[in-house]
Amino acid sequence: MNVRRLDSRDADFRSRLAALAEFDAPDVEAGVRAIVEDVRTRGDEAVVELTNRFDEREVTGCAELEVPAARAARALDSIDRTLREALEAAAARIRAFHERQKGESWSRAEEDGTVLGQRVVPLDRAGLYVPGGRAAYPSSVLMNAIPARVAGVGEVVMTVPAPRGELDPAVLAAARLAGVDRIWTIGGAQAVAALAWGTQSIPAVDKIVGPGNAWVSTAKRLVFGRVGIDSVAGPSEILVIADGTTPPEWVAADLCAQAEHDEDARATLVCPAPAYIDAVESELAAMVPRFERSSIIRASLERAGALVLVRDLDEAVEVANFMAPEHLELSVAEPAALAERVRHAGAVFLGRHSSEVLGDYCAGPNHVLPTGRSARFSSPLGVYDFQKRMNVIQCSEAAARRLGATAVVLAEAEGLTAHARSAALRMTDPARVAGRG
Repeated sequence: MNVRRLDSRDADFRSRLAALAEFDAPDVEAGVRAIVEDVRTRGDEAVVELTNRFDEREVTGCAELEVPAARAARALDSIDRTLREALEAAAARIRAFHERQKGESWSRAEEDGTVLGQRVVPLDRAGLYVPGGRAAYPSSVLMNAIPARVAGVGEVVMTVPAPRGELDPAVLAAARLAGVDRIWTIGGAQAVAALAWGTQSIPAVDKIVGPGNAWVSTAKRLVFGRVGIDSVAGPSEILVIADGTTPPEWVAADLCAQAEHDEDARATLVCPAPAYIDAVESELAAMVPRFERSSIIRASLERAGALVLVRDLDEAVEVANFMAPEHLELSVAEPAALAERVRHAGAVFLGRHSSEVLGDYCAGPNHVLPTGRSARFSSPLGVYDFQKRMNVIQCSEAAARRLGATAVVLAEAEGLTAHARSAALRMTDPARVAGRG
């Protein structure tokens, strides 16, 4: 297996590092735009045709694509007991973490009677996109739906592809646990378009969240503005900073765990010890063939993986801040000190026992994270994504006079005389009012 090597001492290191951070997404915009427009104009009819074509279905109407609530309830009751207990434990931890994120309304009164504040209100309806096809992701259901429910969203609806009509019961069970109201077995750009525009059967939502492939991400970008979105997701990423004290097998397993998502997933090791990098590479060679998704892991590591040699841990943090990875593991002896210098990452895992996999499933914080270096300016999915804030201003008569004087000056400076008159009319000096206009 040929995983690329980078050395910070090389003259072309920065350019190679920058190239490693880039992702050339397939150009699917024309196809996605056509699908979105088709669903927008033809509604249910287009959704049914596209689902039959892409998911090899034979449904005749959108009603067949909606999962009855009773089926989700049966799924929760019928799945393996151990799996149900794991889902319940994960859900409880996710809910407890996100409860601490709830925004609260506030107000304060000033001496002249002015009251200023902010109201925090939930969205009316949120749409969750859950990936399907190659694998089932009940964990994504929990991570997307639970924050929406904690936020108080009025209705939570979900779409998930079901190729050939097959849908993992664990996904339905997770939806039941998380409080999803309605579920449709549709995927791809057509699901995003249906959620954004609404059809005869599927209600339009206020915001669409959840990861997906290039078609899904492109569709979310195209409908943004009509609805809100969480982000435009790229390939999943992990960057591991190791000081050479963690068993090489552990780090190799962490890299493989990320690589098995898909061929474009990015798994990177950054370390100042060349012998340790060699040891991890040897573990990878021995480990990869043993996994069920070995071909995907191998393709990912060879296409987008990297083993990066740096001078020291300080330089390792510089690399991490530049890459702004979705997941950052600090597999070092003193992770807390190193974490203080991390500025850009979706989620940071401190210490050799904090594997990224725990964050994927059950630690509690959300696993929907910024990718493609967007952690420089974006945050993980959270309750705040399902709440909005409204400013509240109540002026007393005294405040209208005091603030009005300031507003008049600023409005006139901007040449907006109607603004100036609106403020001046609420001031009590008739001569001042008569002089404006």
